[in-house]
Amino acid sequence: MSEYRSSLILAASMLFICVSDSFGQNPVITNQFTADPAARVFDGRVYLYPSHDIPVTEGHGRPGWFCMEDYHVFSSDNLSDWTDHGVIISQANVPWVHPTSYALWAPDCISRNGRYYFYFPAPAKDTTFGRGFSIGVAVADKPSGPFVPLPEPMKNVHGIDPCLFVDKDGQAYLYWAARNFYVAKLKENMLELAAAPKMIEGLPGKGLKEGPSVFERKGIYYLTYPHVQDTTERLEYAVGDNPMGPFKVMGVIMDETRDCWTNQQSIVEFKNQWFLFYHHNDLSPHFDKNRAVRIDSLFFNEDGTIKKVTPTLRGVGLTDAAQRIQIDRYSSISNQGASIAFMDTLNIFGGWKTILGTAKAWIQYNGVDFGSTKFKSINVRALSHAGGTLQVRLNKVDGPIIALVEIPSGNEWNIIRAHVSGLETGVHNLVVSSTENKPVEVDWVSFE
Repeated sequence: MSEYRSSLILAASMLFICVSDSFGQNPVITNQFTADPAARVFDGRVYLYPSHDIPVTEGHGRPGWFCMEDYHVFSSDNLSDWTDHGVIISQANVPWVHPTSYALWAPDCISRNGRYYFYFPAPAKDTTFGRGFSIGVAVADKPSGPFVPLPEPMKNVHGIDPCLFVDKDGQAYLYWAARNFYVAKLKENMLELAAAPKMIEGLPGKGLKEGPSVFERKGIYYLTYPHVQDTTERLEYAVGDNPMGPFKVMGVIMDETRDCWTNQQSIVEFKNQWFLFYHHNDLSPHFDKNRAVRIDSLFFNEDGTIKKVTPTLRGVGLTDAAQRIQIDRYSSISNQGASIAFMDTLNIFGGWKTILGTAKAWIQYNGVDFGSTKFKSINVRALSHAGGTLQVRLNKVDGPIIALVEIPSGNEWNIIRAHVSGLETGVHNLVVSSTENKPVEVDWVSFE
């Protein structure tokens, strides 16, 4: 344990704080790639422990494959504003990890007895630990770290995608994937298995399955996982009355998408609402090994079955009207004349823009919080080569007009301020539309 304490200084040097470039839209983090989200609620705050995709460079990773060398942790108290607490584990600072593997895949974190245990898979440089992936543990006194990795991986655990679950009686369980799913009870110290692993039976035998994630609701234990039923992964679930099974396959949480071969999930309850965390390749549409975490609301039927989730760009949470509202993360969009594109195809972290190309083309962004402020003007960052006029309405496409914004002609982006009237306080949907057949590009809008 003295080695653990002395390592805190080293781990603390890896920690930094910054604010992510996202305000409650999907993807939730837009200044870096994130995937395989493990979401946890600690002390009234959501902590997000994803894997971290990075581009392959010479000597760093294998071309055309996943490349991951460290982990960040993010947190939020409203699912709209996310804080990046920086790197908590790096491949270079874990003694047992193979130094050229770049395979720090899907992790998880759990709280127990006032401490936080971060579990992560990686190939070991010493084959005496076993071939393939081992699973290591890092320990911290706070959910944001600093985390100190143990010098060796766990014994008798070989696979990927660790998941932790602590039952109501205090017993902790570790789940992982190695073609099949395995589960084992953990000792009180959270570092060792209390019994031999057990393979979970009754799950699909055909097609890849990975990423087990377990939670309990009203006495039902839910085992969720990605599964390749056809050509790409979809999110499925099974239920049981015991954390170790048996589990019965129930159905699909989210259908597969042809754009991204992988998906991975976690499900948490926060402020009396359940949420599905998952990933997609929004920030890398032509290479699905660079992914980005999304969040959407999840609902249950009365019998405890899960209602299928349709992925959205809008995501969850409210957006403060005084912030930059990225309307390209829309709730709905007109069938003709409206489209979304990257602001700069050479800088994907620069986000997207909305293109309203014809008269009556529109885009709707739900959940803007105007609070009790009497906003007097709207700011629109826009560009129009021929000039154009935007209408801003409340709540629906034919709702009351609160502003007309004249976009000057030119080839440069401008921030145009316009007067607003009839703007009510509270939470409203926002609709932005074009009045002419003159294309207008919109980066963001905000109120003041």
